[in-house]
Amino acid sequence: MSYGIDTVDSVGVVGAGTMGSGIAQVSALAGYDVVMRDIEPELVEDGFDAIEDSLGRFVDRGDLTEKEADAVVERIEGTTALDDLADCDIVVEAAVEDMAVKRELFADLAELTEPGTVLATNTSTLSVTTIASATDRPGEVVRLHFMNPVPVMEGVEVVVGEKTAEGVVDLAHAFAEEVGKTTWEADDKPGFVSNRILMPWINEGIRAFDEGVATKADIDRGMKLGTNVPMGPLELADHIGLDVCLHATETLHEELGDRYKPAYLLKRKVEAGDLGKKTGRGFYEYE
Repeated sequence: MSYGIDTVDSVGVVGAGTMGSGIAQVSALAGYDVVMRDIEPELVEDGFDAIEDSLGRFVDRGDLTEKEADAVVERIEGTTALDDLADCDIVVEAAVEDMAVKRELFADLAELTEPGTVLATNTSTLSVTTIASATDRPGEVVRLHFMNPVPVMEGVEVVVGEKTAEGVVDLAHAFAEEVGKTTWEADDKPGFVSNRILMPWINEGIRAFDEGVATKADIDRGMKLGTNVPMGPLELADHIGLDVCLHATETLHEELGDRYKPAYLLKRKVEAGDLGKKTGRGFYEYE
């Protein structure tokens, strides 16, 4: 495979959770054949349920017809076998945010896919270079970080590892644009652009609430009206998942020091199992 968007016909996605199912959806919506893999059949089914729910909202708004939505789902193959991704032209990993898991996955992907296949990670904070070093093809590893929720958010952050080939970087940008996104590029530094800035913003919002600066509603309202963002820090934390925010903040704290120390209330919420929208309760309650 030569590096160029015109050579990409099929997309592999590792992980059928919130991010993985979203990446599978936008890829299939752009016309690609997609293989979406997770470790259990139930997780794959959950991924398809999420895709169908999301497409249903597009149909309700008149952005898609039911026939078009059905065609998107038909372009996605679900599987629990990693080998089924062997013939994909680009594979995007959206598995659990754990370096050992990602390194093992990428080592396996490098073995089963053909040389030239681009291997992309959707990691929030982990080093692309460290992930790539688990393979014998570090030049073909890049970060493609989609924003959550993937079908709605426009941005994708492309991160260049120490050995990422220039052609792979170009393909990463082109692929993201082909699925309807706008990209920006960052070097392989802790947190990159998005989470290096976003996580302390969320963390400080949680601290402000915990210290009684304002109610959670007023903190969120103040930031939305004062900075023109669609969600305030507490609402956004619930949407991302408080466990995901905590893990990202802990990683940044370890790499960059005390300015990223996780807020006490964030840790307490996670310990209590109140992880946000996905569990029905975080800083707010959800149906």
